[in-house]
Amino acid sequence: MNLITLEIAVVILALAVLLGDLWTPVAHKRSLGYAAAGGLIIIFSYSFFAAPAFGSGFNDMLVVDGLSLFFKRFFLVAAIIVIFIALEFADRIETGISEFYSLILFALTGMMFAASANDFVLVFVSLELVSVTFYVLNSFQRNRLASLEAGIKYLILSALSAAFLVFGIAFIFGTSGTTNFSAIHGLLETGPDFGKNSAFLLGILFVIVGLGFKIATFPFQIWAPDVYQGSPAPATAFLAIGSKAAGIVLLLRVLFIAVPQVALHWNTLLIVLAAITILYGNLCAIPQRNLKRLLGYSSIANAGYLLLGFAALNQTGFAAILYYLCGYLFAVLAAFMVISIVTCGRDSEDVTVLAGLNQRSPLLATVLTLAMISLAGIPPLAGFFGKFLLLKAVVEQGATNSAYYWLVGITLIGVVISLYYYFGIIRAIYWSKEPADLSPVIVSWPARAVLIVCAAGMLYLGLLPDRAVQQTQLAVQVLKVNSPAVQIQKEARHP
Repeated sequence: MNLITLEIAVVILALAVLLGDLWTPVAHKRSLGYAAAGGLIIIFSYSFFAAPAFGSGFNDMLVVDGLSLFFKRFFLVAAIIVIFIALEFADRIETGISEFYSLILFALTGMMFAASANDFVLVFVSLELVSVTFYVLNSFQRNRLASLEAGIKYLILSALSAAFLVFGIAFIFGTSGTTNFSAIHGLLETGPDFGKNSAFLLGILFVIVGLGFKIATFPFQIWAPDVYQGSPAPATAFLAIGSKAAGIVLLLRVLFIAVPQVALHWNTLLIVLAAITILYGNLCAIPQRNLKRLLGYSSIANAGYLLLGFAALNQTGFAAILYYLCGYLFAVLAAFMVISIVTCGRDSEDVTVLAGLNQRSPLLATVLTLAMISLAGIPPLAGFFGKFLLLKAVVEQGATNSAYYWLVGITLIGVVISLYYYFGIIRAIYWSKEPADLSPVIVSWPARAVLIVCAAGMLYLGLLPDRAVQQTQLAVQVLKVNSPAVQIQKEARHP
């Protein structure tokens, strides 16, 4: 049970919040969010002070290693900030705010189990726990048609992705006789011909399609802009960082723990997916006026940047993925916190609501500006160094395949395109020509603290990246990647 101590603690906290709702007066139900955030902070701290119980359990379905522990802490930080965003958003949820907090915690539990998945069965169960909670979170504002529409769209397309995932798992089990990652890796090591089985490869492809929906990569991204726009801001924020990171860690485990021999031969597919996703996300974001919809397309583009690390097929790329996710966490959650505060009492989420924000609240204006600069990849913030590490990993592979140089060129084009819409938000803050409401924006002390933490995180990761890079390099040591030379030698021994 030591292997799932953190998950059990989160579940207990979620149930405690639900039970606490029974005895909490209506006027004080919002305070349950502080209890949830405080509990998560304690659990997060415990993950450092208690010795991690590395190992596997539950018939080797679940594994705790450096990679899983890194992502569990990542998800805990994301959930803490999202809870604080929900506290700022609470007035816009008519009933059931305690259930809203609990659903965030249950989604967090699914993400943490996903980080430790070493079996396709646990992959499916953990993803479904995440998806089912988001069905409700996305449509939680039942009085808003847009929220109900977002929930229905996410439900239908997430069910479709689950169908692909289940079909893929069925093909894999039918051809290999197992769903365990370690066992599948062993079969590929001992029997090279097994890796050429068309049914098995189709199963792996279907699994990638299912995970592609969660990450919002092209061509599985069609749900993201509409769902981001219609969902409550805290749900959108958690979807943008938590669900995406869960998909990323599962894709890392599937491709580079279960089937690294297959992933080596799919580098062209990964290159193409990364390039198209980057261009699609950035080009479609240009005409957007709704802030959350714009961040939806930005999320698609960032999924493309993350795929650079997969396409690189090296440890440098894997570590860069983790570092980039950390910078993205602080930037995107800071943006959603500002949006949640600024749009309070307004029906519009148009970019014009930011007009005059520098005069209404210098703190909000500064933090949102830093978030946009980081997302755009401008130094000295985390986004710049994250993109630099990803491009460095791709360039390292350029000598083996010239397509990597094309990928670098397309990525740089995408970064240049993104400058237009990110700086469009900054222009709206400081130089908007729209008539501005200059009444001061009241920022609560918890929101102020979260904004300062996010700004500090972006600056720290950008200015002092060494320690964070070392931690990511340690976390990805469990991932296996076969160099082309090693693979050629193996295929020569087993023609």
